Order: sequence, then structure tokens, then C-alpha cells
Amino acid sequence: MTTAALADEFQSHRPRLFGLAYRLLGSADEAEDAVQDAWLRFSGTERAQIEKPGAWLAKVVTNLCLTRLTSARVRRESYVGTWLPEPVATFDGALGPLESAEQRDAVSLAVLVLLERLTPTERAVYVLREAFGYGHRDIAGALDLSEANCRQLYRRAVQRVAEDRHRFDPEPDRQRELVSSFLTASREGDLAGLEKVLAADVTWYSDGGGKVRAALRPIEGRDKVVRFLVGVTERHLADVRYSVAEVNGATALLAWAGEQLVAMTSFALRDGLIAEARTILNPDKLDFLQRQLTGR
Repeated sequence: MTTAALADEFQSHRPRLFGLAYRLLGSADEAEDAVQDAWLRFSGTERAQIEKPGAWLAKVVTNLCLTRLTSARVRRESYVGTWLPEPVATFDGALGPLESAEQRDAVSLAVLVLLERLTPTERAVYVLREAFGYGHRDIAGALDLSEANCRQLYRRAVQRVAEDRHRFDPEPDRQRELVSSFLTASREGDLAGLEKVLAADVTWYSDGGGKVRAALRPIEGRDKVVRFLVGVTERHLADVRYSVAEVNGATALLAWAGEQLVAMTSFALRDGLIAEARTILNPDKLDFLQRQLTGR
């Protein structure tokens, strides 16, 4: 097989491999690196030795990600403030089809944060089973584990994720409506308007990574969140323009300073109100999303 034909074959698997790597790592840049490393291994292996390229590549990417997860966990323990996953625009199918509420929820920032509580192997079993529909026999082959061990790891992962998983309203139309109302109230400093769209127990998370100023701890409760938002808007966001896009399967609010993306906020709704919000300000984490949105 020629190099060009081999590259074309790999490209046909790339979107699926990126989706797998991103769900395992929570980082778009690291996912791209893992996929690129997989290409190097694929191109350096005799094609005749690879009976099923899709399964072979998925195994390679999974194990590359397991190695990265071990070092990533150490880095995240010393991360400044709240750590959140890198956002990925999903309106163009970057993470695969997100046609159902369950598929959209599975790539939400809220769920990706929960996956951080799993061991690397638990996370791999969970993602392969939940997101890609692998049977336990196929998972065992990908991870070089026994089928019985994979079943046990999966049960444990499901239980750990379910313990703190909250169900949110996934309706896209309601999301867009609420984000629009939130933006209008924020711009106008309308306290009553903000209170109308926020749940009483709303929690606001911010990730600046020590690179830009951000709240180091989650802000809890409607009154505290309203005061925080009014202060931030007055001090830092007066000259910012806003846009809306689908990010990680949900409607997100984007803030731009000139041509630079400076913030992304994703919302989780419950009973028609904003129950959780996650703002990413760390410029390193916004780079991939900006490239998606601007085509650079």
C-alpha cells in the first residue's frame, strides 16, 4: 500500500480516534497529539499485520491516552484554581454524532469533570462501553485485561459517575432561549433579570489556570453569583462582544476581545433555570476552540 493510500485510510478513522482520545483526556490538544502518535505507529507497521485497522487504531489510541492520563493527573493536582476540560465546538461533528440527549450529555463539561474521578483504566472501560458501544470482550482485547475484570471495572465506573451525576434539561431550544435572556440581563446589569434565569442553588465554576484572573473556588448560591457577575461585567467585560455556539453538545456563550476568544461559558439547566455554569478563561484551553471557530 502506498503512503498516500495509507494516509487516506488513517484519515477515515481520524474523527473517531479524536473523539475517543478527547473523551479519555479532556484535552483537545493532547487528543490531537495522541492521534498523531497513533498515525506514526500505523504508518510504521506493516499493513499486512493489521487485520482490522479500526480496532487496531482504537487500541493504540486508548493505550497512548492511558499513559498520558497518569502524568496529567499529577499536573492537575497542582493546577491553580478549578480545573475544567478544554472546550470543543460540536456543531460540525468534531466529537461524532450528538443526535440524542444522552449523546450530548456524555460530552458535556459536567460529565467530563466527573470522569476525572475514575482511575485511567476505569475511564477507558467506561468510555469504550458508553460512548462507542464496545462489548466487554472487545474492551478486554483493547486493554489486555480479562473480560471479567472489564465487567467489574465498568460496574465500578458507572457507580462512581452516578453518585454525583445530576440530570439536566437537555432541550437545545430552551438552552438558547435561556442563554439569550442571561446575556441580555448581564449586559444591562439587570439584577432581577439575572435572578429570574438562575436557580437558587446555582454554582458557577471558573478556570483561569493561573494565566488570567479568575475565581479560584466555585461560587455557590444565586445572590453570590449575581454579585459576582455584575462585578465582572463592570470591571472586565464592558468592551467585549459576544456570540453563541454549540460547545460540548450544549449552547455556550463566547466572549471576544477583538479577534481573540477570551472566555467560554457553558450552562447546565435544571427545571428551566441555570443550575451550573462553567467559564473557561485560560487562554491555552481556548486555543483549540478558537481555531475551530475561525478556521485557522
